[in-house]
Amino acid sequence: MSDNAHEEAHTGPIKTPKQLLVTVFFSFVVPIFVIIGLVLYVVSAANPASSPNPTSMSLGGVSEQAHAQGVAHRLMKVGSIEIRDANRPLQAGEAVFKAQCAACHATGAAGAPKLGDVGAWAARIKTGYEALLNSALKGKGAMAPQAGGDFEDVEIGRAVVYMANAAGAKFAEPQRPAAPATAEGAAPAAGAAVVATPAAPTSPSPPPAK
Repeated sequence: MSDNAHEEAHTGPIKTPKQLLVTVFFSFVVPIFVIIGLVLYVVSAANPASSPNPTSMSLGGVSEQAHAQGVAHRLMKVGSIEIRDANRPLQAGEAVFKAQCAACHATGAAGAPKLGDVGAWAARIKTGYEALLNSALKGKGAMAPQAGGDFEDVEIGRAVVYMANAAGAKFAEPQRPAAPATAEGAAPAAGAAVVATPAAPTSPSPPPAK
């Protein structure tokens, strides 16, 4: 009696070969599925974009958001066309100065010659108006090119003259170039001059009477 009880105490829950096979199967399969689930959870947490999302369906391997961004980048304009009235009145030099130049030249920021500073402008005035205008339009030092902005080149020139004259220069205020005169009125006269008037045909003289 005691021997049978001792043997039953040492026996486990697996009593048949079938139970052994099922136990071995699950002991290998269950950990694999657990590991796969943990890996997928970690990957989806680190990369939210890779998780299934109905709003970012793929289009040939590219999400809708990336596709839309690519289209917007390709449609981005590379330039613009601005139409200006060539006959509008020119802005005065002081107005252009206040709108575009005062940020630096009113305070002397970034080494710009301050408005009215005779010492700072003296050497620059000696170079002449054309040199000053060229520096303003193309840029010099910390000053960016001023051409191509809200004002015409001649208006930038007026601002240059305003600042230079405030420091003692005697530059004349530039004007818009006059349109070339047309020769429409002279064209008809010239045309008439080259047109030859055909001579009247001369009739042969009658033979002398006999």
